[in-house]
Amino acid sequence: MALVTTKQLMLDAQKGGYAIGAFNVENMEMVQAAVDAAKELRSPVILQTTPSTVKYADLSYFYANVKAAAEHTSVPVVMHLDHGSSFELAMRALRTGYTSIMIDGSHDSFEQNIAVTKAVVDACRPSHIPVEAELGKVGGKEDDLDGGEGGGYTVPSEAVEFAAATGIDSLAVAIGTAHGVYKGMPKLDVERLSEIRQAVSIPLVLHGTSGVPDEAVKECIRRGICKVNYATDLRIAFSNGVKEVLSANPDTIDPKKYNACGREKVKEYVMSKIEVCGSVGKA
Repeated sequence: MALVTTKQLMLDAQKGGYAIGAFNVENMEMVQAAVDAAKELRSPVILQTTPSTVKYADLSYFYANVKAAAEHTSVPVVMHLDHGSSFELAMRALRTGYTSIMIDGSHDSFEQNIAVTKAVVDACRPSHIPVEAELGKVGGKEDDLDGGEGGGYTVPSEAVEFAAATGIDSLAVAIGTAHGVYKGMPKLDVERLSEIRQAVSIPLVLHGTSGVPDEAVKECIRRGICKVNYATDLRIAFSNGVKEVLSANPDTIDPKKYNACGREKVKEYVMSKIEVCGSVGKA
């Protein structure tokens, strides 16, 4: 089927008390793996690329991969720009055909974040493309995303003002998760999440979820999270598959052989996280 937007998928998830898994993809095999996992479990799925990923290969390369995969499956597939770093990049993604856009102004002042977010929302609205933004700072470092050493949690009262001033469709909240590999067990402020949920009506998003215990993610979903992002662990899964083949057969020169193993590892991981999100059978 054709690519869809996140708008209705996330409203349905909010109403149904589950979340949609959002998976960062780096190559064709990871796209295939995520879509195959979603198809097998009859779940909607969101595929994402970050600014560093589209710097490696242009937006159009990843869009073409995801569009082709979507056309060969019967479950809803979204193509989302994750952590859009500028108005210009957001507009490039919009023109390329991405069906969901994130603009991340969380590293700027509150006022600047509102300004750039509203500009993206206003530009995307005529095309009916939903916009996600971030308020507060998700810590850690992954690619070019550097959230620092934590802190900067989302303030519920500011979330109300931010949502009203920008017109965003969903909000990524900072409650203690971090990008990249955790050095210890993350401590999530779930009470803060509940306060934010009570304060705003739009769907909420959880970033930096790779490495967060599944039960903690489920608790966040129970408290209002409608989209859960996974990135680092997909890279680890794919790399482990490649290493497994090359370790057993060092002379392997056919990329299809080791990439296929990486693809299978990613598929297994994505299936497990779709189950955590509770979206099995929701396609």
